[in-house]
Amino acid sequence: MNKKEKVMIIGSGPIIIGQAAEFDYAGTQACKSLREEGVTTVLVNSNPATIMTDKTTADIVYIEPLTPEMLEKIIAKERPTGLLPTLGGQTGLNLAMELADAGVLDRYQVDLLGTSVDTIRKAEDRSLFHDLLVDIGEPVPQSQTVSNLTDAKSFASMNGFPLVIRPAYTLGGTGGGIAYDEQELETIVSSGLAASPITQVLVERSLLGWKEIEYEVMRDSADTCITICNMENLDPMGVHTGDSIVVAPSQTLTDKEYQMLRSAAIKIIRALKIEGGCNVQFALPPCEDIAASFSQSSNNPSSDNSYYVIEVNPRVSRSSALASKATGYPIARVAAKIAIGRKLSEIPNAVTKKTTAAFEPALDYCVVKIPRWPFDKFASGDRRLGTQMKATGEVMAIDRSFEAALQKAVRSLEVGGKSLLWEDPSWKGSRSKEKVRQFLYPPSDLRIWALAAALRRGIPIDDVARSTGVDPWFLKAIQNVIRMEHQLLSDDLSPSLLRNAKRLGFSDEQISVLADRLPSQVREMRLNWGISPVYKMVDTCAAEFEAVTPYFYSTYEEENEAQPLSGAKALVLGSGPIRIGQGIEFDYCSVHGSLSLHSAGYKSIMLNSNPETVSTDFDVSSRLYFEPLDEESVLDIIDNEGLNTKTGATPSLVQYGGQTAINLSQFLGRSELPVLGSSAEVIDRASDRHKFEEFLLEQGIPQPPGGAVTTIEAALDVAERIGFPLLVRPSYVLGGRAMEIVQSHNELIRYLNNGSDIGQGHPILIDTYLEGQEVEVDAICDGKGVLIPAIMEHVERAGVHSGDSMAVCPPMSLSQEESETIIDYTTRIGMALGVRGLMNIQYVIMRGKSSADQSRVYVIEVNPRASRTIPFISKITGIPMIQIATEVMIGRSIKKQGYAYGLAEAPSMIGVKAPVFSMAKLAGVDTYLGPEMKSTGEVMGVDLTLDAAIAKALIAANLVLPPNGSILITVADKDKQKVIPLVKSLFELEYVIYATEGTGTMIKSMGYPVKIISKHFEKSHPNAIDIIMDGTVNAVLNTTSPSGLVVRDGVEIRRAAAEQRIPCYTSIDTARVAIQSLARPIKEYSVRPIFTSL
Repeated sequence: MNKKEKVMIIGSGPIIIGQAAEFDYAGTQACKSLREEGVTTVLVNSNPATIMTDKTTADIVYIEPLTPEMLEKIIAKERPTGLLPTLGGQTGLNLAMELADAGVLDRYQVDLLGTSVDTIRKAEDRSLFHDLLVDIGEPVPQSQTVSNLTDAKSFASMNGFPLVIRPAYTLGGTGGGIAYDEQELETIVSSGLAASPITQVLVERSLLGWKEIEYEVMRDSADTCITICNMENLDPMGVHTGDSIVVAPSQTLTDKEYQMLRSAAIKIIRALKIEGGCNVQFALPPCEDIAASFSQSSNNPSSDNSYYVIEVNPRVSRSSALASKATGYPIARVAAKIAIGRKLSEIPNAVTKKTTAAFEPALDYCVVKIPRWPFDKFASGDRRLGTQMKATGEVMAIDRSFEAALQKAVRSLEVGGKSLLWEDPSWKGSRSKEKVRQFLYPPSDLRIWALAAALRRGIPIDDVARSTGVDPWFLKAIQNVIRMEHQLLSDDLSPSLLRNAKRLGFSDEQISVLADRLPSQVREMRLNWGISPVYKMVDTCAAEFEAVTPYFYSTYEEENEAQPLSGAKALVLGSGPIRIGQGIEFDYCSVHGSLSLHSAGYKSIMLNSNPETVSTDFDVSSRLYFEPLDEESVLDIIDNEGLNTKTGATPSLVQYGGQTAINLSQFLGRSELPVLGSSAEVIDRASDRHKFEEFLLEQGIPQPPGGAVTTIEAALDVAERIGFPLLVRPSYVLGGRAMEIVQSHNELIRYLNNGSDIGQGHPILIDTYLEGQEVEVDAICDGKGVLIPAIMEHVERAGVHSGDSMAVCPPMSLSQEESETIIDYTTRIGMALGVRGLMNIQYVIMRGKSSADQSRVYVIEVNPRASRTIPFISKITGIPMIQIATEVMIGRSIKKQGYAYGLAEAPSMIGVKAPVFSMAKLAGVDTYLGPEMKSTGEVMGVDLTLDAAIAKALIAANLVLPPNGSILITVADKDKQKVIPLVKSLFELEYVIYATEGTGTMIKSMGYPVKIISKHFEKSHPNAIDIIMDGTVNAVLNTTSPSGLVVRDGVEIRRAAAEQRIPCYTSIDTARVAIQSLARPIKEYSVRPIFTSL
């Protein structure tokens, strides 16, 4: 390909379960890689919270809905010569197929790069893939591809249960599952057919209990193939690989098995003619005991076969990101170069600078990945793991042994400080063995702790292996950890015992619990005994060649390969695993913080544990430590970097890593270690409700009446003083975790009794709940003034978490007086609080019933850090907030950077942020929106008019109503008056309206046609659930009563809508903008790049 040519890269869209930050990492690498080759890059994505949509990443950036229609407009405008779809996850592949099938690629003479249309079909179409494997002699489990329920039942009648259902062209196992009987088969197959773009599922005989092995392979146009990495799932077949603990390299395979599967993977990538990266998943027979155990209770085929091929991802995948970080081999970077015709032997290895990409990586360490599930937020969710992924993110740890890497990975999860010592309270007591056994199978997110608890109670390894399918090798390794626990409990601490414990991955805190010491005492003892971690390099070649990449992990050995960096430097604390409330937005901030430090002449040191992200790429920072984000790791790294003669200890940058880094700020303050920007005292004053309440009183700035309490008695006193409804929440948490609106004394007592660990030692905050207009600002303070790039106005009224709310920028309904008040309060708060760097302030505006009534602005809360809206605001305004804030933190004023104090000039474009949810993957979780955040990602609509920007955001978030259709309306009494204008609009749009009895009677009394339907609990048919599940309605509007108690029928209606993947509006405000968007169709969207460097 000519270097002057232009390539379009399709992003993966919003973060959802099954498709997360790994594709921002892949897309960013690919853009940089292609620009190195002189190729003009055009990047299209709908997700503003990504590095790939920055002006520094691609030459031309579009933030637009990822639809075939929009992509065709961009292709017509930009005229790329090539399209690279393999870095945008399943979204990118599916869109490429739609463009090809519609003739768009042929019409504009666009070549599909890396993976051809024929290859995508053969890999993604379950029937074609089966035929290809048979043709090349690769073994596949007995299966049948079906497009209707009748054929699925026919296969089941001949083959029995359990059966695995795998939909075609989906991600993260969406719509799939394991059916143990005919009723489950009907449910899962129906869901799978609905989820598959081609209405196709594979029904397959179960391989439950077999080992799951993955190979990441690479091929170029010269047919050179290499294996990047092989990975072994600790969990056996039956658990989605995204939900499994994964180990690299494999630990239990013989060399014969390793070579057999490697040969098969290379044979498959050659047969598919993929040019680039590819992930191949295999099933391997388990040991005899496990095979016998699972064959008695399942439909397993004979283990006479040496292996089976399960599936292939003909693209960069979640496993590719893990393999890249585990080996140091930049898969996406290499795949992008191969896609434009470069050979593996021509591509230099960016890590060693001495070898080429044709060299297979070698590992002299062990890597463990553990998924991060959202059940700390969703206690009602179904925690059982299956073939449909539920994890929102993952962590990775590296060490010289499996035991140490496992323990380090558990520390990295950030789930309430749980180490491997943790046990569920229900496992205790006289029948503890029986209780623990119940948690071993079926597997859940608590599986690793249950395995340790079982071995701790003396349950034999063979019994645990037979119960779980986990290979005895892994159980013996966990047993080694349990033995060390016993030693630490029974023996006096000695240098040798302490060193051995550290080599097995025990943290100072774990040792302190077992040895009856304080963590600080353990640390002091080991430092006195000369027991400190050393840092080893991830170099792709097991030290065969010298490497230049500064990518390190800790271990307890002798030689330290990470000597202190010289000169000015700072430690950037990352945000850890992707989770609800702390997502990719904070990785965006961390990356820009690191790059800004570098631009300012500082060496940036990154600390993070997330393998999916750009921040853990090898070339983002001057040095990367892949470690847990906890006190011990931070102290050890600061110690390793040594004291600077001018500045002392290395300062930490805590404002960009979300609540994880902010929580560590208090520890840094107590340890008298320097923090860049706002001090630990400033952060504490903003985060501690009582201190912040006093601060606002001093400033004369109004806030909702309330208080901070630590006892039920104090809570009842506050409630008596200010009245109901109340907004209650912990301090020092993220994503509105455990935030709730309560309406009575009983509900308040229930909240406090159910959340004894909610506050993690911090007070519970109680405020008067004000249902007004919510407004939000991100601002930068340098001690002399405050810069406010823009004000955001929420579509939903206060009560819906800001992360789950649609937001408009610039605001459309604020009066001049309201804007001036917000600017005044923001400036006064930043200056008086002593903020240096970023802060986010949320306001609620209470307006009178008439325009003549004066409105009142209240401060809800201040976050003394980067917020999740920083990428959105930076992109709509063009103001690089992180760069400015970083410069402020190291002493350069806002004015010296060329910006004025106060509110910046309004942007020329209008931006609308819309949330995206993954509720279909989380059975048992109520989708109703309230003060606790539930969305996993976001999209952005950008246009010249508000209507067009809203329409784009709704399309990108899959919240748009179809032009002709029907809707089910069932609203609480408090909303019946508000819904009347919406019903009128729907009637004018010729929508068919269904409603439950109370809502339907009201609609009928207004003279509008309505079909009244019964509720689910009434058991008559068709009922509300029936018309959702059979496709009669295209959308649902459902609101709940003011009470915090959830009505069962409402939950079931909302769950049904989530499972059918149709819009479900639980806020009148969201429904209003969706209906208005439908009533005012956009004839022509403005399609223009948000950035261009050309």
